[in-house]
Amino acid sequence: MHNRINLTPGVMSNSRDKINIKVEPRYIQERSVPVKAIYFFAYHVTIVNKGKIPAQLITRYWHITDGNGQVEEVRGPGVVGEQPRLVPGESFDYTSFCPLPTPFGVMQGSFQMVRDDGTDFEVPIAPFRLVAPETMN
Repeated sequence: MHNRINLTPGVMSNSRDKINIKVEPRYIQERSVPVKAIYFFAYHVTIVNKGKIPAQLITRYWHITDGNGQVEEVRGPGVVGEQPRLVPGESFDYTSFCPLPTPFGVMQGSFQMVRDDGTDFEVPIAPFRLVAPETMN
């Protein structure tokens, strides 16, 4: 089975483990300095446990590609300093940031999670665009 790639804002990723992830990116003009090639983006993430077993987010992985094709990979424990445990039906929201040297780029990634029974699984995060409004045609 192939996953369809959706690059629209508010992209939703669904895992077979019933963890839904919604990402809403936005350009932060007041923190960007285009003349110095600094374009600042925020992305708001909502994680929802639609399954029947509690699960905890352990680590994150981001694959960030700027408009020049340069790739940066980010790995680390949890998100925004937390490793949230979600019971069925619970959600966790956070906002983080990504500076780029170009006015557009693409992010995608995954969260490594573990169920209360000790089994771990990966939740993919579909690609989403980071685009400064002045670059859109």
